[in-house]
Amino acid sequence: MPLILLLTGGFFLTALLYASVGFGGGSTYAALLALAGTDHRVLPLIALACNIVVVAAASVRFARAAITPWKDALLLTVLAAPAAFFGGLIPIEREAFLTLLGASLVLTALTMLIPVREEAGQDAQSKWAKTMPIAAAPIGFLAGLVGIGGGIFLAPLLHLTRWKGAREIAATASLFILVNSGFGLAGQLAKNGPAMFSGAMVEALPLLLAVVVGGQFGSLMAVRVLPVKWIRGLTAALVFVVGVRLLSGV
Repeated sequence: MPLILLLTGGFFLTALLYASVGFGGGSTYAALLALAGTDHRVLPLIALACNIVVVAAASVRFARAAITPWKDALLLTVLAAPAAFFGGLIPIEREAFLTLLGASLVLTALTMLIPVREEAGQDAQSKWAKTMPIAAAPIGFLAGLVGIGGGIFLAPLLHLTRWKGAREIAATASLFILVNSGFGLAGQLAKNGPAMFSGAMVEALPLLLAVVVGGQFGSLMAVRVLPVKWIRGLTAALVFVVGVRLLSGV
């Protein structure tokens, strides 16, 4: 089977699983491309573009449903976005990039197993909830550096501190991923030039179409088919295997 067909299927499945639990999937897109031998400078460009495609529609739906806690969500996002841009600007060698990406995936798999609380009021917040803005910039920097949105790291911290209810956290993570992906992509463009980006987008067109379809199915249908806990477990298993595979090949 041609490699592009395998990648397209992998991107579709990743978008479906991640969108069903409120994320973009950028880390796994980058990992799949790395396993396929893609130039590591191109990986963040494609992964971040796919991220934007997947989470843009979700962010609009959350906003229209009046679920997004705009004041708090924008604070986290505004703190992270400049750091994502500077992370995208930094040149990084292939081995270091793959090590960071693989470690990020393994950590991501572990965070996917953190229990999700459906509701959390102001009184239910832990004393650490108000410290979450401190974590925003480091997460944004890592996101820009390796070409992910960062929501996969932010959301578990928000759940652990009972920052808000599950729907508000999902909406915040979606906005965080969307904006960080845009700023990270801008940094990558400034570093690598528009010619590399345009060439990458032409080659990645089937992958972009796959995540459009997978993201729509994931956000609208997947949660109705399987319990969220099962979907999170399946996603965690997929991410863990890919992360270990990347680390073992560095």
